[in-house]
Amino acid sequence: QVQLVESGGGLVQAGGSLRLSCAASGRAFSTYAMYWFRQAPGKEREFVAAINLSARSTAYTDSVKGRFTIARDNAKNTVYLQMNSLKPEDTAVYYCNRHRFYYPSPYYTDFGSWGQGTQVTVSS
Repeated sequence: QVQLVESGGGLVQAGGSLRLSCAASGRAFSTYAMYWFRQAPGKEREFVAAINLSARSTAYTDSVKGRFTIARDNAKNTVYLQMNSLKPEDTAVYYCNRHRFYYPSPYYTDFGSWGQGTQVTVSS
């Protein structure tokens, strides 16, 4: 079973930047579309960004467009989320996941097991 390990979270002031990483175990990384989700306290887990197998297609939720960038390195089995111009409302636990199919706007129930996530806290 694949393991997904998120890292790179932390505490940052509004307007700052963070780069999240998600390392996947196993040899099939390049055959999966990759996704980032986030969950704020008391809220449902929400889609943030998606990237297809070749990285030629990406998608973002409206609230992060122009500020966040998803990327992948298939040689390193890693997907990244570069987050710039962070806002307090970006505060959440961020999770990555994978799917055989690329969906530009998936729902969290479309996915199987989840990792521990990485906490991002943006102070005002």
